Amino acid sequence: MKKNIRLLLVLMLVIGLLAGCSQSAEEAIYKAGTYEGVGEGHSGTMVLNVTVTETDIESIEITEFGDSEFAVDPANKIIENVIEANSSDVDGISGASYTSAGMLAAVNDALSKALLADAKAPVAKEENNETAKLDDMDTDVLVIGSGGAGLTAAIEATNAGANVIIIEKMPLIGGNTKYATGGLNAAETSSQSAKEIEDSVELFFEDTMKGGGNINNPELVQVLASNSADTVEWLISIGADLSDVGRMGGASVNRAHRPTGGAAVGNFLVEVLSEKASELGIEVMFGHEAIELLGDENAVTGAIVKTNDGEFTINAKSVVVATGGFGADNEKVASFKESLKGYGTTNHPGATGDVLEFAKNLNVAYVDMEQIQTHPTVMPEINYMITEAVRGNGAILVNREAMRFVNELETRAHVSDAELAQTGASAFLVFDQSVRESLSAIEKYYDKGFLFEAATLEELAEIIEVDILTDTERGTGGFGSTGLN
Repeated sequence: MKKNIRLLLVLMLVIGLLAGCSQSAEEAIYKAGTYEGVGEGHSGTMVLNVTVTETDIESIEITEFGDSEFAVDPANKIIENVIEANSSDVDGISGASYTSAGMLAAVNDALSKALLADAKAPVAKEENNETAKLDDMDTDVLVIGSGGAGLTAAIEATNAGANVIIIEKMPLIGGNTKYATGGLNAAETSSQSAKEIEDSVELFFEDTMKGGGNINNPELVQVLASNSADTVEWLISIGADLSDVGRMGGASVNRAHRPTGGAAVGNFLVEVLSEKASELGIEVMFGHEAIELLGDENAVTGAIVKTNDGEFTINAKSVVVATGGFGADNEKVASFKESLKGYGTTNHPGATGDVLEFAKNLNVAYVDMEQIQTHPTVMPEINYMITEAVRGNGAILVNREAMRFVNELETRAHVSDAELAQTGASAFLVFDQSVRESLSAIEKYYDKGFLFEAATLEELAEIIEVDILTDTERGTGGFGSTGLN
């Protein structure tokens, strides 16, 4: 990890037995020493060495940190809070719930080994719910949200000479952008030319319209397609490696741009954009939530911002709203499309459609809100997305009857509908070693235990409990077939 891995880290939620205020100096709580604790985070295992005196949590060293480097900053903030309180009964960091839960479990695993048998259970602190009024701020451009769109807007505004502030309600940068894996679609790029890939803005436009069922706004799709190459070239100019070009669902040619070897594109782009923003001195204010836009339909003049310490106003000549969607709020999702009630999401926890609330005092219109897309390859129950680049590089979908049932490179909507029509409303994604070697992002899925491995089709069929079809059946699109008839 780029930042100091020696983090003093304890995370979130009220924990009962081991949470609470520090005890008096005369009253021993722990047997002094260093103890190891283990917990599970969003992306992997957390292992900590917790050092305690008889009365204090002295330090916590991370020996294994299974989450993204973007979780380091909120972890450091929680460290400060815990060490200051000498207690794990501290407020968690909103948006880092998985990391928080994993780290908290690891801390308490360690503390349970240190706790003296006759120690009194600590008592939780009382919370102060008063809202303070903080000093207002002024800037040229206020950007709400620190995902790819927000960071890009802030960088370009700064390059144009503006003073910029980014506010981010979450404890970490990146939004949904850091969850993207497969690639950035663009046509007529230098990366395509280097690989002699023939593509055009017109073909990108047609594929995108088809992917949206031809109900897309063609003017907006034209803007997307026409400017896509410039977007890729701009990212390359600030240090992005987008030399690998693959294919995703609905594309007629290879146009999904990503780092060398097929690495996940999202985290990489957030890192590049974040470094550029830092180089330009752009301030990102974490834990700052916009609760109201100021102004009217003619001009927006700033926002009222809420933090843990109180509320204040940021006055701005221009405001860029880059808060993303609302996929993480199923109540909102179902309000626009009832058939998706109860669906999980692969969106980040902060994608809750806040703009629907903080801009409601303005005379604005929302369009196409019911056009919500599902993704066909997601790990059930844990809502972990498997990039469609796996299919783009050659994987096939096989149902429980051992049949390949769809062209995997069709649009997301088509593949999702076909999958939902299968037994169990799900399927297996099957690929060989050559596909695995072509896309380094697959190794993350292996590390998380998502893959079944076998040397032969017969072994794999036994593991996933499907039948092996006859040669005749395979020829009509069954398990192991190479194409659809």
